[in-house]
Amino acid sequence: MKKFFVSMGLAAAGTASLQAAYAPDLGPLSASKIWNISATLRGFYDDNYLTANTARSSYGFEVSPQLMLAVPLQQTELGLRNTYSMSYYQDREQESQSPVDQSDQLDLWVDHAFTERWHAKVMDTFVVGQEPQLLNPSGASASLPFRVSGDNIVNTGTIALNTDWTRLFSTSLNYQNSFYDYRNSGATETDIFNNFLGVPGAAGASLAGLLDRIEQTVWLDLQWHVTPQTIVLIGGQFEVINYTGNEPIAYSIPLGVQTGNPYYFSDNRDERQYTGYVGFQHNFLPNLSAVGKVGVTYADPYNDPLSSTSIAPYAILSIIYTYLPGSYVQLGVNQSRNATDVVSPSLNSGKITQDQDSTYVYGSINHQITSKLLATLIGSWQNSTFQEGAFNGVSDSFYSLGLNLAYTFNPHISAEIGYNFDDLQSDLVQRGYTRNRVYIGVTAAY
Repeated sequence: MKKFFVSMGLAAAGTASLQAAYAPDLGPLSASKIWNISATLRGFYDDNYLTANTARSSYGFEVSPQLMLAVPLQQTELGLRNTYSMSYYQDREQESQSPVDQSDQLDLWVDHAFTERWHAKVMDTFVVGQEPQLLNPSGASASLPFRVSGDNIVNTGTIALNTDWTRLFSTSLNYQNSFYDYRNSGATETDIFNNFLGVPGAAGASLAGLLDRIEQTVWLDLQWHVTPQTIVLIGGQFEVINYTGNEPIAYSIPLGVQTGNPYYFSDNRDERQYTGYVGFQHNFLPNLSAVGKVGVTYADPYNDPLSSTSIAPYAILSIIYTYLPGSYVQLGVNQSRNATDVVSPSLNSGKITQDQDSTYVYGSINHQITSKLLATLIGSWQNSTFQEGAFNGVSDSFYSLGLNLAYTFNPHISAEIGYNFDDLQSDLVQRGYTRNRVYIGVTAAY
Protein backbone atom coordinates (compact mmCIF):
# COMPACT_ATOMS: atom_id res chain seq x y z
CA MET A 1 0.00 0.00 0.00
CA LYS A 2 2.78 2.43 0.89
CA LYS A 3 4.52 1.83 -2.45
CA PHE A 4 1.35 2.68 -4.36
CA PHE A 5 0.81 6.03 -2.63
CA VAL A 6 4.48 6.98 -2.94
CA SER A 7 4.33 6.37 -6.69
CA MET A 8 1.16 8.48 -6.91
CA GLY A 9 2.99 11.29 -5.11
CA LEU A 10 5.99 11.15 -7.42
CA ALA A 11 3.77 11.25 -10.46
CA ALA A 12 1.98 14.28 -9.05
CA ALA A 13 5.29 16.03 -8.46
CA GLY A 14 6.21 15.45 -12.08
CA THR A 15 2.97 16.42 -13.77
CA ALA A 16 0.90 18.61 -11.49
CA SER A 17 1.35 22.07 -10.03
CA LEU A 18 4.75 21.69 -8.39
CA GLN A 19 3.58 23.79 -5.47
CA ALA A 20 4.81 22.87 -2.00
CA ALA A 21 2.41 20.38 -0.50
CA TYR A 22 0.06 22.06 1.97
CA ALA A 23 -0.63 18.97 4.07
CA PRO A 24 2.07 16.57 5.27
CA ASP A 25 1.93 12.83 4.65
CA LEU A 26 0.67 11.30 7.88
CA GLY A 27 1.65 7.80 6.78
CA PRO A 28 0.04 4.93 4.92
CA LEU A 29 -3.20 3.28 5.89
CA SER A 30 -2.63 0.30 8.14
CA ALA A 31 -3.61 -3.21 7.09
CA SER A 32 -6.54 -3.10 9.51
CA LYS A 33 -7.72 0.36 8.43
CA ILE A 34 -8.88 0.99 4.87
CA TRP A 35 -9.92 4.60 5.39
CA ASN A 36 -8.39 7.84 6.61
CA ILE A 37 -10.00 11.21 7.28
CA SER A 38 -8.21 14.50 7.95
CA ALA A 39 -8.92 18.22 8.15
CA THR A 40 -6.54 21.12 7.69
CA LEU A 41 -6.95 24.71 8.88
CA ARG A 42 -4.45 27.26 7.63
CA GLY A 43 -4.10 31.02 7.55
CA PHE A 44 -2.44 32.74 4.60
CA TYR A 45 -1.35 35.99 3.01
CA ASP A 46 -1.53 36.25 -0.80
CA ASP A 47 -0.07 39.39 -2.38
CA ASN A 48 -1.69 38.81 -5.81
CA TYR A 49 -4.63 36.46 -5.41
CA LEU A 50 -6.15 37.59 -8.75
CA THR A 51 -2.91 36.66 -10.62
CA ALA A 52 -3.12 40.01 -12.44
CA ASN A 53 -0.62 42.50 -13.80
CA THR A 54 -1.94 44.97 -11.21
CA ALA A 55 -1.82 43.08 -7.92
CA ARG A 56 -4.41 42.93 -5.15
CA SER A 57 -3.45 41.35 -1.83
CA SER A 58 -5.46 39.69 0.89
CA TYR A 59 -5.23 37.88 4.18
CA GLY A 60 -7.44 34.86 4.57
CA PHE A 61 -7.90 31.36 5.85
CA GLU A 62 -8.61 27.96 4.33
CA VAL A 63 -10.44 24.90 5.63
CA SER A 64 -9.71 21.65 3.80
CA PRO A 65 -11.10 18.25 4.85
CA GLN A 66 -9.96 15.09 3.06
CA LEU A 67 -11.28 11.53 2.91
CA MET A 68 -9.17 8.66 1.64
CA LEU A 69 -10.33 5.10 1.07
CA ALA A 70 -8.22 2.19 -0.19
CA VAL A 71 -9.57 -1.35 -0.36
CA PRO A 72 -6.95 -4.04 -1.14
CA LEU A 73 -8.48 -7.27 -2.44
CA GLN A 74 -6.78 -10.43 -3.60
CA GLN A 75 -6.10 -9.22 -7.16
CA THR A 76 -7.60 -5.73 -7.04
CA GLU A 77 -7.14 -2.44 -5.26
CA LEU A 78 -9.96 0.11 -5.13
CA GLY A 79 -9.18 3.68 -4.14
CA LEU A 80 -10.90 7.00 -3.51
CA ARG A 81 -9.58 10.34 -2.33
CA ASN A 82 -11.71 13.46 -2.00
CA THR A 83 -10.25 16.84 -1.02
CA TYR A 84 -12.54 19.81 -0.46
CA SER A 85 -11.29 23.36 0.12
CA MET A 86 -13.01 26.54 1.25
CA SER A 87 -10.91 29.74 1.15
CA TYR A 88 -11.92 33.10 2.63
CA TYR A 89 -10.36 36.35 1.25
CA GLN A 90 -10.63 39.35 3.56
CA ASP A 91 -10.01 41.78 0.69
CA ARG A 92 -13.33 40.88 -0.95
CA GLU A 93 -15.51 41.58 2.10
CA GLN A 94 -16.78 44.92 0.70
CA GLU A 95 -17.51 43.63 -2.82
CA SER A 96 -20.66 42.17 -4.34
CA GLN A 97 -18.60 39.09 -5.16
CA SER A 98 -18.51 36.49 -2.39
CA PRO A 99 -15.28 36.50 -0.35
CA VAL A 100 -15.42 32.68 -0.28
CA ASP A 101 -13.98 30.33 -2.94
CA GLN A 102 -14.71 26.63 -2.96
CA SER A 103 -12.92 23.84 -4.79
CA ASP A 104 -13.03 20.08 -4.78
CA GLN A 105 -10.88 17.29 -6.19
CA LEU A 106 -12.04 13.67 -6.43
CA ASP A 107 -9.56 10.92 -7.34
CA LEU A 108 -10.71 7.38 -8.13
CA TRP A 109 -8.65 4.36 -9.15
CA VAL A 110 -9.02 0.63 -9.76
CA ASP A 111 -5.88 -1.48 -10.06
CA HIS A 112 -6.50 -5.08 -11.17
CA ALA A 113 -4.26 -8.04 -12.08
CA PHE A 114 -6.19 -10.45 -14.33
CA THR A 115 -3.23 -12.86 -14.33
CA GLU A 116 0.48 -12.62 -13.70
CA ARG A 117 0.87 -11.33 -17.26
CA TRP A 118 -2.20 -9.08 -17.66
CA HIS A 119 -2.58 -5.99 -15.51
CA ALA A 120 -5.02 -3.06 -15.87
CA LYS A 121 -5.44 0.27 -14.12
CA VAL A 122 -8.28 2.79 -14.37
CA MET A 123 -7.87 6.28 -12.88
CA ASP A 124 -10.02 9.40 -12.89
CA THR A 125 -9.55 12.88 -11.45
CA PHE A 126 -12.46 15.33 -11.28
CA VAL A 127 -11.73 18.92 -10.27
CA VAL A 128 -13.90 21.98 -9.62
CA GLY A 129 -11.93 25.11 -8.81
CA GLN A 130 -10.29 28.41 -9.70
CA GLU A 131 -6.51 28.13 -9.22
CA PRO A 132 -4.33 27.56 -12.35
CA GLN A 133 -2.38 24.71 -10.76
CA LEU A 134 -5.60 22.88 -9.96
CA LEU A 135 -7.10 23.36 -13.43
CA ASN A 136 -3.98 22.27 -15.32
CA PRO A 137 -3.30 18.76 -14.01
CA SER A 138 -0.99 17.92 -16.91
CA GLY A 139 1.59 20.38 -15.59
CA ALA A 140 1.25 22.82 -18.44
CA SER A 141 0.49 25.80 -16.20
CA ALA A 142 0.96 28.17 -19.11
CA SER A 143 -2.10 26.68 -20.86
CA LEU A 144 -3.95 29.14 -18.64
CA PRO A 145 -1.59 30.59 -16.01
CA PHE A 146 -4.29 32.71 -14.37
CA ARG A 147 -6.85 32.29 -11.63
CA VAL A 148 -10.42 31.99 -13.03
CA SER A 149 -13.49 32.80 -10.94
CA GLY A 150 -16.39 30.36 -10.88
CA ASP A 151 -16.94 26.63 -10.74
CA ASN A 152 -14.62 25.62 -13.56
CA ILE A 153 -14.47 21.88 -14.27
CA VAL A 154 -11.66 19.61 -15.43
CA ASN A 155 -11.96 15.83 -15.63
CA THR A 156 -9.15 13.48 -16.68
CA GLY A 157 -9.65 9.73 -17.00
CA THR A 158 -7.03 7.13 -17.96
CA ILE A 159 -7.19 3.43 -18.79
CA ALA A 160 -3.97 1.39 -19.00
CA LEU A 161 -3.48 -2.26 -20.00
CA ASN A 162 -0.03 -3.75 -19.43
CA THR A 163 0.76 -7.19 -20.86
CA ASP A 164 3.85 -9.40 -20.50
CA TRP A 165 3.76 -11.49 -23.69
CA THR A 166 7.08 -13.20 -23.00
CA ARG A 167 9.88 -12.87 -20.48
CA LEU A 168 11.57 -10.30 -22.76
CA PHE A 169 8.66 -8.53 -24.51
CA SER A 170 5.72 -6.56 -23.10
CA THR A 171 3.28 -3.88 -24.23
CA SER A 172 1.53 -0.94 -22.59
CA LEU A 173 -1.71 0.25 -24.19
CA ASN A 174 -3.24 3.46 -22.79
CA TYR A 175 -6.19 5.77 -23.38
CA GLN A 176 -6.75 9.18 -21.77
CA ASN A 177 -9.72 11.53 -21.97
CA SER A 178 -9.53 15.10 -20.62
CA PHE A 179 -12.57 17.39 -20.43
CA TYR A 180 -12.37 21.16 -19.77
CA ASP A 181 -15.36 23.42 -19.01
CA TYR A 182 -14.89 27.08 -17.98
CA ARG A 183 -17.68 29.24 -16.54
CA ASN A 184 -16.57 32.40 -18.39
CA SER A 185 -18.69 32.17 -21.56
CA GLY A 186 -21.16 34.01 -23.81
CA ALA A 187 -19.03 35.97 -26.31
CA THR A 188 -20.89 37.19 -29.41
CA GLU A 189 -19.77 38.24 -32.89
CA THR A 190 -20.37 41.87 -31.84
CA ASP A 191 -17.97 41.42 -28.90
CA ILE A 192 -15.31 39.95 -31.19
CA PHE A 193 -15.69 42.68 -33.83
CA ASN A 194 -15.56 45.51 -31.27
CA ASN A 195 -12.47 43.93 -29.75
CA PHE A 196 -10.89 43.78 -33.22
CA LEU A 197 -11.61 47.50 -33.69
CA GLY A 198 -10.12 48.28 -30.27
CA VAL A 199 -13.35 49.62 -28.78
CA PRO A 200 -12.70 50.42 -25.08
CA GLY A 201 -14.29 47.84 -22.79
CA ALA A 202 -14.95 45.32 -25.57
CA ALA A 203 -15.06 41.87 -23.98
CA GLY A 204 -13.48 39.81 -26.75
CA ALA A 205 -13.43 36.01 -26.69
CA SER A 206 -14.52 34.14 -23.56
CA LEU A 207 -12.41 31.49 -21.85
CA ALA A 208 -15.09 28.91 -22.60
CA GLY A 209 -14.89 29.78 -26.29
CA LEU A 210 -11.10 29.60 -26.24
CA LEU A 211 -10.41 26.63 -23.96
CA ASP A 212 -13.48 24.40 -23.50
CA ARG A 213 -12.34 21.17 -25.12
CA ILE A 214 -12.08 17.40 -25.07
CA GLU A 215 -8.63 15.88 -25.51
CA GLN A 216 -8.48 12.19 -26.38
CA THR A 217 -5.13 10.40 -26.50
CA VAL A 218 -4.24 6.77 -27.20
CA TRP A 219 -0.68 5.42 -27.11
CA LEU A 220 1.06 2.07 -27.39
CA ASP A 221 4.56 1.20 -26.11
CA LEU A 222 6.41 -1.91 -27.33
CA GLN A 223 8.88 -2.80 -24.58
CA TRP A 224 11.96 -5.02 -24.70
CA HIS A 225 13.39 -6.15 -21.34
CA VAL A 226 17.10 -6.03 -22.18
CA THR A 227 18.14 -6.81 -18.59
CA PRO A 228 16.24 -6.96 -15.29
CA GLN A 229 17.29 -3.31 -14.81
CA THR A 230 16.75 -1.98 -18.36
CA ILE A 231 13.79 -1.66 -20.71
CA VAL A 232 13.97 -0.05 -24.15
CA LEU A 233 10.82 0.85 -26.03
CA ILE A 234 9.38 2.20 -29.24
CA GLY A 235 5.94 3.74 -29.30
CA GLY A 236 3.35 5.89 -30.97
CA GLN A 237 0.69 8.30 -29.77
CA PHE A 238 -2.40 9.73 -31.44
CA GLU A 239 -4.28 12.69 -29.99
CA VAL A 240 -7.49 14.39 -31.09
CA ILE A 241 -8.36 17.81 -29.62
CA ASN A 242 -11.92 19.04 -30.15
CA TYR A 243 -12.86 22.53 -28.93
CA THR A 244 -16.45 22.58 -27.68
CA GLY A 245 -17.12 26.24 -26.74
CA ASN A 246 -19.22 26.86 -29.89
CA GLU A 247 -18.50 30.60 -29.76
CA PRO A 248 -16.76 33.16 -32.01
CA ILE A 249 -13.16 33.69 -30.88
CA ALA A 250 -11.48 35.99 -33.44
CA TYR A 251 -12.09 38.30 -36.42
CA SER A 252 -9.85 37.85 -39.48
CA ILE A 253 -10.18 39.82 -42.73
CA PRO A 254 -8.05 37.32 -44.74
CA LEU A 255 -10.25 34.50 -43.47
CA GLY A 256 -13.33 36.39 -44.66
CA VAL A 257 -11.78 36.93 -48.11
CA GLN A 258 -11.16 33.18 -48.47
CA THR A 259 -14.31 31.73 -46.89
CA GLY A 260 -16.83 34.57 -46.90
CA ASN A 261 -17.04 34.54 -43.07
CA PRO A 262 -14.40 36.61 -41.19
CA TYR A 263 -15.10 34.99 -37.81
CA TYR A 264 -13.09 32.16 -36.30
CA PHE A 265 -15.08 29.85 -34.02
CA SER A 266 -14.00 27.53 -31.22
CA ASP A 267 -13.86 24.41 -33.38
CA ASN A 268 -11.51 26.09 -35.88
CA ARG A 269 -8.78 25.18 -33.35
CA ASP A 270 -9.52 21.45 -33.57
CA GLU A 271 -6.32 19.51 -34.10
CA ARG A 272 -4.91 16.02 -34.61
CA GLN A 273 -1.45 15.15 -33.35
CA TYR A 274 0.66 12.13 -34.33
CA THR A 275 3.72 11.37 -32.19
CA GLY A 276 6.41 8.73 -32.62
CA TYR A 277 9.16 8.12 -30.06
CA VAL A 278 11.80 5.83 -28.63
CA GLY A 279 12.49 5.49 -24.93
CA PHE A 280 13.90 3.62 -21.97
CA GLN A 281 13.46 2.71 -18.32
CA HIS A 282 16.60 1.97 -16.33
CA ASN A 283 17.41 1.29 -12.68
CA PHE A 284 21.00 2.44 -12.20
CA LEU A 285 20.84 1.46 -8.53
CA PRO A 286 18.07 0.14 -6.27
CA ASN A 287 17.49 3.76 -5.24
CA LEU A 288 18.20 5.52 -8.58
CA SER A 289 15.99 5.16 -11.65
CA ALA A 290 15.26 7.06 -14.86
CA VAL A 291 12.52 7.06 -17.50
CA GLY A 292 12.73 8.82 -20.86
CA LYS A 293 11.06 9.23 -24.26
CA VAL A 294 12.27 11.26 -27.25
CA GLY A 295 10.46 11.78 -30.55
CA VAL A 296 8.59 14.18 -32.81
CA THR A 297 4.97 15.37 -33.07
CA TYR A 298 3.19 16.06 -36.34
CA ALA A 299 0.29 18.46 -35.77
CA ASP A 300 -2.61 18.91 -38.19
CA PRO A 301 -5.03 21.83 -37.46
CA TYR A 302 -7.46 20.28 -39.92
CA ASN A 303 -10.40 22.61 -39.20
CA ASP A 304 -8.55 25.91 -39.82
CA PRO A 305 -8.77 27.02 -43.48
CA LEU A 306 -5.59 29.12 -43.22
CA SER A 307 -3.24 27.05 -41.05
CA SER A 308 -0.86 24.34 -42.22
CA THR A 309 0.66 21.25 -40.60
CA SER A 310 3.80 21.48 -38.45
CA ILE A 311 6.39 19.31 -36.71
CA ALA A 312 7.65 19.83 -33.16
CA PRO A 313 9.96 17.93 -30.77
CA TYR A 314 8.51 15.65 -28.09
CA ALA A 315 10.36 14.50 -24.97
CA ILE A 316 9.76 13.20 -21.45
CA LEU A 317 12.57 12.58 -18.94
CA SER A 318 12.30 11.84 -15.22
CA ILE A 319 15.00 10.83 -12.73
CA ILE A 320 14.28 9.78 -9.14
CA TYR A 321 16.94 9.27 -6.46
CA THR A 322 16.06 8.09 -2.95
CA TYR A 323 19.07 8.94 -0.84
CA LEU A 324 17.61 8.20 2.62
CA PRO A 325 14.43 6.55 3.91
CA GLY A 326 11.69 9.13 3.34
CA SER A 327 14.03 11.44 1.41
CA TYR A 328 14.27 11.68 -2.38
CA VAL A 329 15.13 13.97 -5.27
CA GLN A 330 13.24 14.10 -8.57
CA LEU A 331 14.20 15.96 -11.74
CA GLY A 332 12.38 16.02 -15.05
CA VAL A 333 11.87 17.65 -18.44
CA ASN A 334 8.78 17.58 -20.68
CA GLN A 335 8.69 18.91 -24.25
CA SER A 336 5.24 18.99 -25.85
CA ARG A 337 2.44 21.12 -27.28
CA ASN A 338 -0.38 22.55 -25.17
CA ALA A 339 -3.51 24.69 -25.49
CA THR A 340 -3.40 28.44 -24.88
CA ASP A 341 -5.82 31.26 -24.13
CA VAL A 342 -4.08 33.50 -26.70
CA VAL A 343 -5.74 33.51 -30.14
CA SER A 344 -4.99 36.91 -31.82
CA PRO A 345 -4.91 36.53 -35.63
CA SER A 346 -2.09 37.90 -37.74
CA LEU A 347 -3.10 41.01 -39.71
CA ASN A 348 -1.01 39.80 -42.67
CA SER A 349 -1.85 36.10 -42.94
CA GLY A 350 -5.10 36.04 -40.95
CA LYS A 351 -3.94 32.93 -39.08
CA ILE A 352 -4.83 32.52 -35.39
CA THR A 353 -2.66 31.09 -32.63
CA GLN A 354 -3.45 27.39 -32.52
CA ASP A 355 -1.36 26.30 -29.52
CA GLN A 356 2.02 26.57 -27.80
CA ASP A 357 5.25 24.58 -27.99
CA SER A 358 6.39 24.23 -24.36
CA THR A 359 9.51 23.15 -22.51
CA TYR A 360 8.72 22.24 -18.91
CA VAL A 361 11.53 21.65 -16.39
CA TYR A 362 10.79 20.63 -12.81
CA GLY A 363 12.49 19.39 -9.69
CA SER A 364 11.66 18.48 -6.12
CA ILE A 365 13.44 17.52 -2.92
CA ASN A 366 11.73 15.79 -0.01
CA HIS A 367 14.07 15.64 2.96
CA GLN A 368 13.25 13.91 6.24
CA ILE A 369 15.22 16.16 8.60
CA THR A 370 14.14 14.15 11.62
CA SER A 371 11.60 11.41 12.11
CA LYS A 372 8.99 14.12 12.72
CA LEU A 373 10.18 17.05 10.57
CA LEU A 374 9.85 16.93 6.77
CA ALA A 375 11.11 19.64 4.39
CA THR A 376 9.89 19.91 0.79
CA LEU A 377 11.37 22.15 -1.90
CA ILE A 378 9.67 22.15 -5.31
CA GLY A 379 10.36 24.28 -8.36
CA SER A 380 9.57 24.47 -12.06
CA TRP A 381 10.15 26.55 -15.17
CA GLN A 382 8.07 26.49 -18.32
CA ASN A 383 8.87 28.33 -21.53
CA SER A 384 5.96 28.36 -24.01
CA THR A 385 6.18 29.72 -27.56
CA PHE A 386 3.01 30.71 -29.40
CA GLN A 387 2.50 28.98 -32.74
CA GLU A 388 1.13 31.13 -35.60
CA GLY A 389 -1.08 34.19 -35.15
CA ALA A 390 -0.09 37.76 -34.36
CA PHE A 391 2.35 36.57 -31.67
CA ASN A 392 4.01 33.75 -33.63
CA GLY A 393 7.37 32.99 -31.99
CA VAL A 394 6.61 35.11 -28.89
CA SER A 395 7.06 33.36 -25.54
CA ASP A 396 5.76 33.15 -21.98
CA SER A 397 8.06 32.00 -19.18
CA PHE A 398 6.43 30.74 -16.00
CA TYR A 399 8.51 30.21 -12.84
CA SER A 400 7.21 28.48 -9.72
CA LEU A 401 8.83 27.76 -6.36
CA GLY A 402 7.44 26.20 -3.19
CA LEU A 403 8.88 25.49 0.26
CA ASN A 404 7.07 23.57 3.00
CA LEU A 405 8.07 22.48 6.51
CA ALA A 406 5.79 19.95 8.21
CA TYR A 407 6.15 18.70 11.79
CA THR A 408 4.26 15.60 12.94
CA PHE A 409 3.56 15.66 16.69
CA ASN A 410 1.87 12.25 16.62
CA PRO A 411 -0.05 10.14 14.08
CA HIS A 412 -3.07 12.41 14.52
CA ILE A 413 -1.72 16.00 14.74
CA SER A 414 0.76 17.88 12.56
CA ALA A 415 1.65 21.50 11.80
CA GLU A 416 3.12 23.22 8.75
CA ILE A 417 4.49 26.48 7.43
CA GLY A 418 5.24 27.31 3.83
CA TYR A 419 5.90 29.76 1.03
CA ASN A 420 4.95 29.72 -2.68
CA PHE A 421 6.24 32.01 -5.42
CA ASP A 422 4.90 32.32 -8.99
CA ASP A 423 6.28 34.58 -11.73
CA LEU A 424 4.84 34.84 -15.25
CA GLN A 425 7.17 36.74 -17.57
CA SER A 426 5.55 37.42 -20.94
CA ASP A 427 6.48 39.25 -24.12
CA LEU A 428 2.79 40.25 -24.35
CA VAL A 429 1.93 43.63 -22.82
CA GLN A 430 0.38 43.52 -19.29
CA ARG A 431 0.16 39.72 -19.30
CA GLY A 432 2.87 38.98 -16.73
CA TYR A 433 2.56 38.96 -12.95
CA THR A 434 4.32 37.91 -9.76
CA ARG A 435 2.66 36.25 -6.77
CA ASN A 436 3.88 35.49 -3.25
CA ARG A 437 1.97 33.36 -0.74
CA VAL A 438 2.82 32.44 2.84
CA TYR A 439 0.76 30.15 5.04
CA ILE A 440 0.74 28.38 8.39
CA GLY A 441 -1.60 25.60 9.38
CA VAL A 442 -2.46 22.56 11.44
CA THR A 443 -3.83 19.16 10.35
CA ALA A 444 -5.79 16.63 12.37
CA ALA A 445 -6.11 13.08 11.05
CA TYR A 446 -7.81 9.89 12.12
